[in-house]
Amino acid sequence: MSDLTLPTYDDVAAAAARIDGHAHRTPVMRSRTADAELGAQVFFKCENLQRMGAFKFRGAFNALARLDAAQRRAGVAAFSSGNHAQAVALAARELGMPAAILMPEDAPAAKIAATRGYGGEVITYDRYTQDREQLARGLAEQRGMTLIPPYDHPDVLAGQGTAVKELIEDTGPLDALFVCLGGGGLLSGSALAARALSPQCKVYGVEPEAGNDGQQSLRAGRIVHIDTPRTIADGAQTQHLGAYTFAIIRRDVDDVLTATDAQLVEAMRLFFTRMKLVVEPTGCLGFAAARAVKDSLRGQRVGVILSGGNVDMARFCALMAEPTGAR
Repeated sequence: MSDLTLPTYDDVAAAAARIDGHAHRTPVMRSRTADAELGAQVFFKCENLQRMGAFKFRGAFNALARLDAAQRRAGVAAFSSGNHAQAVALAARELGMPAAILMPEDAPAAKIAATRGYGGEVITYDRYTQDREQLARGLAEQRGMTLIPPYDHPDVLAGQGTAVKELIEDTGPLDALFVCLGGGGLLSGSALAARALSPQCKVYGVEPEAGNDGQQSLRAGRIVHIDTPRTIADGAQTQHLGAYTFAIIRRDVDDVLTATDAQLVEAMRLFFTRMKLVVEPTGCLGFAAARAVKDSLRGQRVGVILSGGNVDMARFCALMAEPTGAR
């Protein structure tokens, strides 16, 4: 990893200019209920209200916008459990290029349908028995396409960092920031923005308890690989961090925390009942962890990224109907 040229905050700022007018500048919302529970001022960056329903559009558009004319004609390939797939499909449509995307056959039906709706060609695979990265590389080589990975790419992670750039511009300096963690694109980009704009802010990544490869990696000082975790946080069912994302996380992130599926459901319930927001399980990771460590946050200004809102209606209703503490 020592030979990697890591992106910097300047890349995040350049990405912000590139996506301006294409990505939404999503609202920052408050909740008196959340403030009272944490004894803090909590600022929610609502990327569930982003185009295609998640922060992923930022990084996908930034990466695709940097391709040259020949690359645009050939198109792009990607692999994703859902949100990056939709983001690449939408960005490719806006920029006039074809997109072929590998998605797990058990991905949420709404995410598969939306990806096709944006014009992407969806190719399914079994996430528990097949290597999506190997399949995607083969697809890209066969068709002469440019592979745009979901997180381990300088332009992708720089684009994702624009969410926290906007958050801090809108709220002022923060004391703590909680960011969902799967492959690390959002967390690493967020860390670049936070370190530049609010240097004293503590940055925390949060991943599913069932899939804490990022936490293990931070503790071990190397990238730890795990089996595909079984969790309702489908956007964070990654098996390992990337070379770029780990290098930035190791340098700039204070800690990686975890949340249980039960905690995610409880966070979803609060967002829906108190704030009238639909947030997918993965998007609840940050707030679930903030609630768990609330005693350490009293009196602070706390940023939380709600990373997405793409959840099947039937699935959402079923989770909300579960008795409190059922998981």
